Amino acid sequence: MAYRRADLVVLGIGVMIGAGIFSLAGRQAATMAGPGVILSFMIAGITSLLVAFCVAELSSAMPASGSAYTFSYVIFGEVWAWVVGWALVMELLLAAATVARAWSLYAAQMLTDFGVRLPDAVAGMVGRHTGFDLFTLFILVILTAVVALGARIGLRALWIIVIAKLLAIGAVIVVGALHFDRRNLAAIPVPAVPAEKAEEALHSPLIGIVFGQTGAFGWFGIFAASAVITFAYIGFDVVATAAEEAEDAPRSIPQGIIRALVITTVIYIAVALVMVGMTPYDKIDTAAPLANAFRDAGEGFMVHVINIGAVLGLTTVVLVLLVGLTRVLFSMARDGLIPRSLSKINRSYHSPTRATLVIGFLAILLAEFVDVFTLEPLVVIGALFVFISVAGGVIRMRQTMPDLPRGFRTPLSPGVPIASIAACLWLMVNLQLITWLYFIIWMAFGVLVYLVYGRRNSVLARMAQSVPEAPAPSAGPRTHLQDRAHDDCSSVRVSDSGRQKTLRWVSTPSSSPRSSTPSPDDNDGSTPVSPPSP
Repeated sequence: MAYRRADLVVLGIGVMIGAGIFSLAGRQAATMAGPGVILSFMIAGITSLLVAFCVAELSSAMPASGSAYTFSYVIFGEVWAWVVGWALVMELLLAAATVARAWSLYAAQMLTDFGVRLPDAVAGMVGRHTGFDLFTLFILVILTAVVALGARIGLRALWIIVIAKLLAIGAVIVVGALHFDRRNLAAIPVPAVPAEKAEEALHSPLIGIVFGQTGAFGWFGIFAASAVITFAYIGFDVVATAAEEAEDAPRSIPQGIIRALVITTVIYIAVALVMVGMTPYDKIDTAAPLANAFRDAGEGFMVHVINIGAVLGLTTVVLVLLVGLTRVLFSMARDGLIPRSLSKINRSYHSPTRATLVIGFLAILLAEFVDVFTLEPLVVIGALFVFISVAGGVIRMRQTMPDLPRGFRTPLSPGVPIASIAACLWLMVNLQLITWLYFIIWMAFGVLVYLVYGRRNSVLARMAQSVPEAPAPSAGPRTHLQDRAHDDCSSVRVSDSGRQKTLRWVSTPSSSPRSSTPSPDDNDGSTPVSPPSP
């Protein structure tokens, strides 16, 4: 079943709008930005929009499963593609585990507020920040099964849940606006507050270590909060992973990405405006900002709306993250960088069931046995790293593949890609030093995995053993799978560590719903079937 344009917008909204919409604005307003948190959401949204333009162009030129991994493979080659893919795996897997754990907290709170009493044997195993949690296990098992069963169930469920959570958010905005006090927005930015004592170096922002601690609030607080708020926008690039299953992908994917991001940005800013308009920033309860604001306003019933909206919102986030990660893992397996058995498609459900089950299992292990909330910034730094690669890819592709057909072109290039890179780097240096260290360790381990397994077992490595080496071109840089995005069958020369090989990319005519399959040379011997459907 092919994705329509509206389906892609829902896919984007489903992954971007989660429970953070009810808590993130209040927490950042109370601790870092004050009422200027509205500007923080704008800064994060504009940064994401700049990147979205770049993702839109690459996905329109290369409508293939794998998103930024595939883009990097075509533009920069296998090694950098692995680096980007490894960062994507960290980002999406950790995000799914973190959001699943948050889902348990909200689900347990919702039941408590409704007066539902769980058996004593179960009550101690739900709604926990760390340790084994039954609700976390439940949501991951259910949604992994939904993804493994194919697109029809997943897409229908996604539509229903997204509509329900948008209704809940609409109620929050409308009721909250009735208690709006514009005096709470009088001071933007609020006066800066210097840090009372030096923080531990590992938990200080990188920019603070370089230039000295600056405390909170003021303009620095607004920009620092925008780095954290970026977590709320992460996921719009997941829409590109559905390219092989979308109708008229070169046009529908860019439209889906940009429309979903614009809608999400407007909704986030509206909720942030309601949050700081209802309660002065120095009186916000960081434990449950919006819920307590409604209690103080005498609108206690809205607490139930918020809990229901949060549970629904987090459900769609986990669902779409699992879908996106399945597509990335499928693409990496199809290229031989990880075991190729993960690229096999289930004949009954037309879905990469093995890859889905592996992802679900890893997400369960991570959510149940690791304190994922402390690792949440890793999701942000991983996403920003991938965004920088995508923006750089647009600049490189304009130089090396200027005639490649595109359904969308990034405006004001290379200005917009350069601005995207600068904005992402700024947000990255506002993250804590320990986050950088964890990220470096993860990426170093990924390079080791590539050297030990990926490089030896990739499609290109196998071709090196069966295809005679071709002489190097007389002039000009070698290209990497530049024709992989074309809609017709073509053989192209690609380089890998100085060697020239042949790789064939096979796809159906663009007049039909997009579906691409690897050629027999790019298959592990199993019978090729249609591409995966989430």
